[in-house]
Amino acid sequence: MGLFGKSPQRNPKDMVTEWNHKLRKEGYQLDRQITAIKREEEKVKRSLKEAAKKDDKDTCTILAKEILRARKAVNKIYTSKAHLNSVMLQMKNQLATLRVAGSLQKSTEVMQAMQSLIRIPEVAHTMQEMSKEMMKAGIIEEMLDETFEDIEDTEEMEEAAQSEVDKVLFEITEGKIGEAPLPPSEPAERVKEAGPSVEEEDETELEDMQTRLAALKS
Repeated sequence: MGLFGKSPQRNPKDMVTEWNHKLRKEGYQLDRQITAIKREEEKVKRSLKEAAKKDDKDTCTILAKEILRARKAVNKIYTSKAHLNSVMLQMKNQLATLRVAGSLQKSTEVMQAMQSLIRIPEVAHTMQEMSKEMMKAGIIEEMLDETFEDIEDTEEMEEAAQSEVDKVLFEITEGKIGEAPLPPSEPAERVKEAGPSVEEEDETELEDMQTRLAALKS
């Protein structure tokens, strides 16, 4: 039938098995990227410590920003892995449903996870192709093209907040450069024990006056 322009219907079970294989492969690739990024981060840490010994604060700041970028990149990859694992779990559910219902079912969870994954450069191409296959199989609906970069995330990576830079400097140089993280704020109970503020007293007096006026009018 393929010779006449009509391809044979693929077995749903085979499709799910193939998708899971691709997802696992992408997961291994992400693991390797995490390992590589962390290895580079360790090199930057050593360079930062050397710069700190020379009291080269400008170089230390640049290297601290590199460490921040590396950590944020790793966090994004971990998020991607979580989405991959979510899709793989849903594929297992699809196989269970297939045995009972005889067909694959639409899944909101898969739709949401795939929507997030097609925005990740490391896995975007594979996820785009897979999403097309899933649309044909009826698991997900047509998705919006959201492969564009998140502008806010890009800006955040380009210009790390000074407070975060200070924390990294403090951590790597063991307090020689940078500032320690701020201590947690005092519990609300201690504030209450300190007694009402002037503003609170004024509000109480105003409420009392309003009550007395209402009583006089009545």
